[in-house]
Amino acid sequence: MITTALLDRPAPIVDDASRRQFLIGGASLAALLAGCTAAEPAPEPPAAGTGFPVTIMHKYGSTEIPEAPERVVTVGLTEQDTLVALGVTPVATREWFGEQPGALWPWARDRASGATPEVMAYELNYEKIAALSPDLILGVSWGVTEEEYPKLSQIAPTVAQSGDFIDGGTPWQDQTRIIGRALGQEQRAGELVAAVEAQFAESRRANPQFAGATAIAAYDFGDGQIGIYGPQDPRARILTSLGFEMPPRIAELTGEEFYTTISTEQLELVEADVLVWLVYTETGASLIKDQPLYQTLDVAREGRDIFLIGNDPVGAAYAFGTALSLPVALDGLAPQLAAAVDGDPATPVVPR
Repeated sequence: MITTALLDRPAPIVDDASRRQFLIGGASLAALLAGCTAAEPAPEPPAAGTGFPVTIMHKYGSTEIPEAPERVVTVGLTEQDTLVALGVTPVATREWFGEQPGALWPWARDRASGATPEVMAYELNYEKIAALSPDLILGVSWGVTEEEYPKLSQIAPTVAQSGDFIDGGTPWQDQTRIIGRALGQEQRAGELVAAVEAQFAESRRANPQFAGATAIAAYDFGDGQIGIYGPQDPRARILTSLGFEMPPRIAELTGEEFYTTISTEQLELVEADVLVWLVYTETGASLIKDQPLYQTLDVAREGRDIFLIGNDPVGAAYAFGTALSLPVALDGLAPQLAAAVDGDPATPVVPR
């Protein structure tokens, strides 16, 4: 059961109490994770003082990190993945969705050296953060607010999200490099980025039919509202990184936000060559499929829609969009995308 949903990088959700939730595909977890969590051992953290101090620019100015951090608290949504990939297990993480131990999904858990971070509620508790005695606070994956930043900075050096993108829209490559710099591990971070980008390149080579096909990533609010991810959203970027194109009208609709909402009476706006849904449950998927207007869309009639559901590892990995989770997402999603755009409506588009 999802308690905080995926559309929420964050984003609005079903009711006021759950407006920070996401939505989330199908595959054998063991099979999907075998190639991405055990490929190489977690690296050793850098020697204390190596390359420090470092200064990192972000939305609210700059932050100097005087020495290699040892106690890191994450107040974004996904930084824990990059941290453990670089050999640093955070002392605390921020709950987003899925209620995983330490907020570490299996692709990251195996790299955490047996340690389990404390999980904080979504709403920031500054006293609790201060009690953890962090020497670095990271909030690069989601929007640390202008009000939150000075309070966090009084506790420890705080790196907020980049000012070069909308909140929630900093590409995973940039996030990885920023975190790598903060840890004094820029070279290793660059290697992580290069390895995942090579996997995207291989998927594009293996699926030339992706190039130029249109794709939309959407989600169900569960209250008669449909969400559509814009071009700066990480989930939409996964599709464009595979060669798909976003219909121009989506960028017009989302504007300066990472998403927009439409009513079920406007479902024709999600017509595309392939449509990837993030939904809460099978019931949520059925509610969409049963909409009379939806059933008239070519993408629905020809079986070119993909539903990623609940806490399935593919959907969760797609939502996280990190250097650790993306191999899981690509492994599970690429075959479904290939089936969707193979030109044969009879080909089933289902999780493998």
